[in-house]
Amino acid sequence: MQFFLGIDGGGTGCRAALADGNGQILTRAEAGPANIASDPDAALLNILAVAKDALRQAVGADAAKAELPRLRVAMGLAGANVAASVARLRAGLPFTSLRVETDAMTALKGALRDGDGIVAAVGTGSVFVRQLGGVVHRIGGRGWVLGDEGSGAWLGRALLSACLRAGDGLAELTPLLRSVRDELGGDEGIIAFGFTARAADFANFAKRIVNSDDPAALTLMTQAEADIAEYIALLQPKPAISVVFLGGIGNAIAPRFADRWNIRTALGSGVDGALWLARQDIAA
Repeated sequence: MQFFLGIDGGGTGCRAALADGNGQILTRAEAGPANIASDPDAALLNILAVAKDALRQAVGADAAKAELPRLRVAMGLAGANVAASVARLRAGLPFTSLRVETDAMTALKGALRDGDGIVAAVGTGSVFVRQLGGVVHRIGGRGWVLGDEGSGAWLGRALLSACLRAGDGLAELTPLLRSVRDELGGDEGIIAFGFTARAADFANFAKRIVNSDDPAALTLMTQAEADIAEYIALLQPKPAISVVFLGGIGNAIAPRFADRWNIRTALGSGVDGALWLARQDIAA
């Protein structure tokens, strides 16, 4: 039996689904982050881990060893817009067939398949993709250091920046800012955190912002809304097409845009999109 594997990997985790030749999903598996640009070694290990786990569940440990190199795989990964990172990953994987796309592409295909629409994927990072008449156009998704506006990592970083500004007397020390400052140990602790923190670490603070009525949180959410709206507006054709919001922040902020665009539900997840791509390659 030929097995197909779809993998969706980002800064927070790596998820996979294994299907048979009819597209029936047999097993699912999860592992740690899989950003192949920021941490390629961990990404490779986690990708192999979900592949092996999914196979073990389906055929047992012994048979899984033989099936691993026979897998036909498509994956959408954070950092896959860097060619060198993709080449390094390919060198470490044993699969007979491998298609590597950005996680934006698999999110798009999971949400829309071949239909028209805009996907605003806003989780740990953010990226915006339009599919119109079969043509795909992507913007954003530059990573939390230089971009990813509106994302969890962006919100968390902005929150800690606001904490430092408040400590200097440049902004109001709201209850939220005070609690975060106390938790991290003031300016020194915040700065030390920033030296070693990764995108997912910053994104953990976003949970305190999204549903908060703290003035600092409201200011950050207003800015996130404006940034996300700017990206979507740039992608909108005339007449406008529907928008799908994905990710923890995306789903939380989507209601703010209900009076601007037609918001629709995704057909499936990024894992579903990766699996669809794996099987499309065979169909073609």
